[in-house]
Amino acid sequence: MADRDRLERAVRGWHDLEAKSDSGAVIDFDCAPDVVGDEFADRFEVLDRLLTLRSEADGDVDVVRSADAHIAYARALLGERRSLTEYLESTQGAPGAGWTDDYIAAIGDVARRALADVDVAWNEHTRIELDSLSPAVTTGDAGDVIREYAREYEGIVRRLTGAESTFDLTVESVDVDAYWSYWLDGAGRSARMRINTRKASFTEVDAYRFALHEVLGHALQYANLTDASERVDVAWPRQLAVHCPHQVLFEGLAQVLPLAARPDDELVRARTRLDHYVQLVNSELHLMINDGADASSCRDHALGRAPFWRGGDVSAVLRDRSLDPQLRSYLWAYPAGIDWFLNLHDAGGNLLEEVLHAGYQRPLVPRELEQLWPAGPRIGGNA
Repeated sequence: MADRDRLERAVRGWHDLEAKSDSGAVIDFDCAPDVVGDEFADRFEVLDRLLTLRSEADGDVDVVRSADAHIAYARALLGERRSLTEYLESTQGAPGAGWTDDYIAAIGDVARRALADVDVAWNEHTRIELDSLSPAVTTGDAGDVIREYAREYEGIVRRLTGAESTFDLTVESVDVDAYWSYWLDGAGRSARMRINTRKASFTEVDAYRFALHEVLGHALQYANLTDASERVDVAWPRQLAVHCPHQVLFEGLAQVLPLAARPDDELVRARTRLDHYVQLVNSELHLMINDGADASSCRDHALGRAPFWRGGDVSAVLRDRSLDPQLRSYLWAYPAGIDWFLNLHDAGGNLLEEVLHAGYQRPLVPRELEQLWPAGPRIGGNA
């Protein structure tokens, strides 16, 4: 595992370099926290080291895939702006093909039917009406409520995923100007979930979904991957970063896990179906703004697709997916992931559990997911 070890030392050193300048994390979750990083003076030294490692690791598929993603992201941080297609292929491992207009319209119809099942209309008040169906949870109580849901559904998720690891969870409240309402990171078997009080607004069903997404999705999965990496000397690089191709697996299963654990809950179903549609609309805006569309056209398209959005919602989507090198890659994992995993869920049978079992043992990339379900849709779009 010499190539993997050299890559891990380089990525750890890069992470430490960014931390010194408060430039954001490179490693999102660390399954090998004891790795000591190399010393780097600047990002060019990081890039040069990564390029050298990549050239010397042609026979190691896992290292090559991770190195390619890190190289693409390092170049983006240095100001390079590759085409979105190339950038997504290198980082997320999924093409930026996007979905056809007919497919997105059909998914919109599915979302509207699911909303109708809970008596929510499709108009500018859709989100307000949907939120009113579940009791509100104060931000101060959210952490405790999320923990309680995680305890209640832990057994179900362990059966679905085969996960046996234990983990520690810390919940923090923060106030930051960011797109996210909650975020989970950590190392080994210790996870930290941050709740962004500036963005977060919770109902009981939100707390349930966050518990399944963040705690029993991400935290349990990462801890189980840590266990797997300690049982044997695994080939895959053990530092997980949101600009790497395993992120489609992580975000896809985490978005669908709440429905898989409570498939007969009409409110959870409505939320998940609406999320699917909204993520596909996000993907359209992601492609449009990076392909040179003017912002006003993007806004008009989005508001035509989602009448409950406002201009501020659209401007945040466009900013995040075009200006931030990390989010320009990472946010593609959400539509690519939820579309594939929700189709897998709807296919029925035991295949979803088989994929979840595999994904809690190894950070699968899109190509490996498609090999597990050859009859399934192409990850990244059907356009």
